[in-house]
Amino acid sequence: MIGLAPWLIGSPLIGAAILLLWPVVLGRRSIDRWGHWLGVAASAASGVVAFILMFRMIGTPAEGRSVDHHLWTWLSAGGLDVDLGLRLDPLSLTFVMLVTFVGTLIHVYSVAYMDHDPHRRRFFAYLNLFVAAMLTLVLADSYLLLFVGWEGVGLASYLLIGFWDTGRPSARENAVAAKKAFVMNRIGDMGLIAAMALLFAHAGALDFGTALSDDSVGSMSQATATAIGLCLLLAACGKSAQFPLQAWLGDAMAGPTPVSALIHAATMVTAGVYLMVRSGAILEAAPTAQLVVVLVGAVTLLFGAVVGCAKDDIKKALAASTMSQIGYMMLAAGLGPAGYAFAIFHLLTHGFFKAGLFLGAGSVMHAMGDQTDMRRFGGLSRFLPITWITMGLGWLAILGIPPFSGFWSKDGIIEAAFIPVEGQPWRAWVFGTVAVLGAAITAFYMTRLFFMTFGGRRPRWTEGQHPHEGSPLMWWPLVFLGVGSAALGLVLGIGGTFTTWLEPVVGHAEHHEPVLPVWLIITATLVVVVLGALLAFRMYAVQLVPEEAPRGSALTRAARKDLYQDAANETLVVRPAYGLARVVQVGDRDVVDRGWGVLPQAVSWFGGVFRKAQTGYVRSYAAGMAGGVLVIAVVAWLVVGLGGAQ
Repeated sequence: MIGLAPWLIGSPLIGAAILLLWPVVLGRRSIDRWGHWLGVAASAASGVVAFILMFRMIGTPAEGRSVDHHLWTWLSAGGLDVDLGLRLDPLSLTFVMLVTFVGTLIHVYSVAYMDHDPHRRRFFAYLNLFVAAMLTLVLADSYLLLFVGWEGVGLASYLLIGFWDTGRPSARENAVAAKKAFVMNRIGDMGLIAAMALLFAHAGALDFGTALSDDSVGSMSQATATAIGLCLLLAACGKSAQFPLQAWLGDAMAGPTPVSALIHAATMVTAGVYLMVRSGAILEAAPTAQLVVVLVGAVTLLFGAVVGCAKDDIKKALAASTMSQIGYMMLAAGLGPAGYAFAIFHLLTHGFFKAGLFLGAGSVMHAMGDQTDMRRFGGLSRFLPITWITMGLGWLAILGIPPFSGFWSKDGIIEAAFIPVEGQPWRAWVFGTVAVLGAAITAFYMTRLFFMTFGGRRPRWTEGQHPHEGSPLMWWPLVFLGVGSAALGLVLGIGGTFTTWLEPVVGHAEHHEPVLPVWLIITATLVVVVLGALLAFRMYAVQLVPEEAPRGSALTRAARKDLYQDAANETLVVRPAYGLARVVQVGDRDVVDRGWGVLPQAVSWFGGVFRKAQTGYVRSYAAGMAGGVLVIAVVAWLVVGLGGAQ
């Protein structure tokens, strides 16, 4: 069965190659009619292989659930051999199932959503390219191959965010958003490159089996482990939109909605969490780096939640929510073995309910003439019943209402945050409180989004709107994702099924009691969630929603501008970088260029001076030679005389 593993990546990669190269060889007219279905089939084929391998691994004893499949030797130089291979274990296969299943549903949805786009074939080629790159990232058996997939998903994200960049001024937003995402991700990528360099210098290898072995990690100094851990965190912050590299995610909503669902909600932005959990052994050897991971997660989950409360654009509100929920995952990943399984569990359930919410937002936009302003929605539950019900399931799941999926995964993170750390008793109270507060704010902004869209005492539509459900190709994926939002957490959470499944990778977490009783944590969380939801219901369902955004408080105005993160980046990074570039430019032009320009002038001047000595007269040359001989004789006499005197 392991021989099927390369087809997980090969199927969508071949699909992307055919969709991109066919028009060059055979013309685009024919493939434009059926190319999108080839894209769906390529993703579905990868999903079938994933199911086969998953059921095979479920039937394997726990000690045999990690298999490395060698592909080929990439390069061999002296004593260095760089091999490429795939690692199949519970962690990688969990991601594979998420990417292929949710990815295939989004492919199907996109067939209808992109129906009138003249470049639909190219869109599906990019989607297939993304799926192949993401699977490469999570299946890699080394940091080097992981980096190949890491850059591949960055490229696919850039291409898909800017997909509607037509070159017209009206499409400038897409180009700017794509460039912003690309540049901010490259900043993070420097962290991954630096981490690989440090790992290679220490262990002499980058494969997980060697670099993360007990011998390698055990022989690391704490300073080395901390440096590697912080570099990996920088990479994760860029890819997963965590503070301070989160500013690109809201702008990335300029791309088509299926892109937002697949890349910027369910899969690519969770790659940073995967990197942290996969590198858990290094983080455990570096308590300082581990604490910074928790701090970044805590700051980001509150940052995204506050921003989500003020966004009227439905996609940007969901983007802020994604940022916040990944903050929960990052917080859990920094808690060590007690949090690893819950980080991945929440990642999995979040992939379902957030993809469903994004696709539901796309359905609403499709019904409302591509509008995204929730202040122009309202009362849509009667006209979009399937979208309303499926988004409602996603809404209850993200709130963490039992028995929906988010309850089992997010509440596990909250409980783990309250577990005390030896020597640092403050951590349990601070991070536990932050996690509960984040749940309350999440309940407020998601209830706000839900009732601004579907509830309200009267519609606020612009003139000429006739909302209606899309084709079955759009709402069937919503149904499947809605079922996952409702039941996946219950199926995997009861009895610790998912935690047990991941133990061969993340290790067994010793049971530790939180600083508060578990029943009290669960009750308190549910109480603040209900209070947050009721407050939003009163403001946006009972009361009339203004069609124009009121001025709001200072915090509201700041949240509308992403808490001035762009302004901070402009002041702290962009302007100093421009200043440095200006200094370099002036130095290059006025020092280097003009310096090299002065040199030939100086040579020419000296040549002119010495040229005067060339008279062309033999007597002058003879006199010069005689003078030279006389000077040499005098010098020789002085040297001999001084030597004799000594």
